[in-house]
Amino acid sequence: MKLTYRYESTNARLQLEGLPDVSIGQGKEVLGILTTWQLTLAGRPELEGRREHLLALMEVVLPYARHLISGVAKGFGGPTSAVAIEPRDDGHRLLLRSSQPDTEPLDLQLDDAELADLVRCLDQVRLDWRVQLPLGIPAAQPLKRRELLERVPLAQRLAAPLCGAAAVALAASFGLMVPTPRPEGSPQPPAAASAPAGSGQPR
Repeated sequence: MKLTYRYESTNARLQLEGLPDVSIGQGKEVLGILTTWQLTLAGRPELEGRREHLLALMEVVLPYARHLISGVAKGFGGPTSAVAIEPRDDGHRLLLRSSQPDTEPLDLQLDDAELADLVRCLDQVRLDWRVQLPLGIPAAQPLKRRELLERVPLAQRLAAPLCGAAAVALAASFGLMVPTPRPEGSPQPPAAASAPAGSGQPR
């Protein structure tokens, strides 16, 4: 029995078609074998492919969106990957490479709203208990310390230590200008000898 599940957002619609995997005892509502999928973005050509293409899409788009939320904008997907995404201008460049020979990659420019709608559809698939595909998406891991530091501009990262060093140097220079008090009971330096009042120079 063919199953069709549709996941929709404002600017995106993702449809999965497949069958239950009866060899492992899946129920009639469980989609365990994906035969095809179609992705429709508002005003864009319809995309379709096999399970490995959907997996490639989820492997790059979901971590890309997660890094954006954390303030770390970085691209995902290499030059030979089926799907790649990276920041471009004020939006996001989604590059889809076809497995068919002599087919130019599809280059899409998405704004923030379109990317958010695409992520919602992919998340709905990932969280739907009826879809039990071996997607193999790795679990989300905390961002590395270096990635978190790189989201702060270099000038801003250096401002605090430079200001602290300047404050220490200024305090040290003021400290050198203040005379050191003498301990109590220490002998006073002898006063300069002066001639008695009214005395003249010897003749």
